[in-house]
Amino acid sequence: MDGAQEVFQDTVETVYFLGNRINENTLKYIGAAVGVFFIFVLLRKVFTKYILGLLLKVSGKGRTEIGRKVVEAFQQPVRDFFIVLGAYFAILFLGKAFMLNLLREPFLNHMLKSANIILISLGFYNLTTEHSLLYEELSDKFNFKLDKIVFPFLSKILRITIVALAVSLVLDEWGHNVNGFIAGLGIGGLAFAFAAKDTLANIFGGLVIILDKPFSIGDYIKTANVEGTVEDINFRSTKIRAIDKGLVTEPNSTIANSTITNWTKRDTRRMAFNIGVTYGTSKEQLQNCIMNIRDMLLSDENILNEGILVNFDKFGASSLDIVVYCFTNTAEWSKFLEIKENINFRIMDILEKEGISMAFPSTSIYFETPLVKHD
Repeated sequence: MDGAQEVFQDTVETVYFLGNRINENTLKYIGAAVGVFFIFVLLRKVFTKYILGLLLKVSGKGRTEIGRKVVEAFQQPVRDFFIVLGAYFAILFLGKAFMLNLLREPFLNHMLKSANIILISLGFYNLTTEHSLLYEELSDKFNFKLDKIVFPFLSKILRITIVALAVSLVLDEWGHNVNGFIAGLGIGGLAFAFAAKDTLANIFGGLVIILDKPFSIGDYIKTANVEGTVEDINFRSTKIRAIDKGLVTEPNSTIANSTITNWTKRDTRRMAFNIGVTYGTSKEQLQNCIMNIRDMLLSDENILNEGILVNFDKFGASSLDIVVYCFTNTAEWSKFLEIKENINFRIMDILEKEGISMAFPSTSIYFETPLVKHD
């Protein structure tokens, strides 16, 4: 009951204090506070457009793509800034209404500065998306090549840095020890390292992929576990679209420690197979067949002349085996299959022309006692 009585007494004293200060000027200041706030709220879009346009015009970036991205990134934070500014002036007018000098109140100034820090940080946070043109602009300006797979990593690092810096500045504004916060991050980071060593291994694996560049987004690769097109590379894993259209998520640490074949980085693809013909094929037929297949490959514009091998390989269990070995002039899987199909049809034509039959696995059974026929 004592606590309730104290609250009631404080409320009565506050109302009495404010009541004694209400006069004609008080109502004017309250009206001014409401009016100022709504003016800033209603005109915030106009203010934002004018200020951002003026800044871009002065910087010479007004009509560039990077300028448009800057406007998009800071547009909402600047609009929110005018709402905060309107609220700040409205509170000052309310202070005037009750004859209070709120300009001397540290709390109000801390709130305004903290809001500004957060809004500016939000603008830079929006600007550092992984699709931002800022990275390409920087790479062109400082004349160094920046691979696009670096963008997602760089975006995450910059965003984490922006958030940490904003938190530090806000804490410092309110008089808290920022050094203690940073030390806490260090201790927390050490504990996190022990608890998430697999995640850290994947992050370092991602850095290895970026630095070594065994593949990029859009490349067709083959590892011990998966084969397909790389769609995304992030801190923890790499996403690969397999041949069957399934999306495979492979940990970066696994990929970094495995053998990677990048078919996109090569401009050829090997074609190797055997042709089995029947044992009834004569030597002359076999020689003509081998010569015609070799000439056909040499004349094909889709087959590289270097490395063509067509030879009588061995006596198989049920066939005479011819080995065909060559390289196509493309590594693209669909085009490779088209070329291989065309080669197979042309080989069939050669075999048909020479009167040679394809062999197939067969088994001959001999009976020591003749079979007796029953009518």
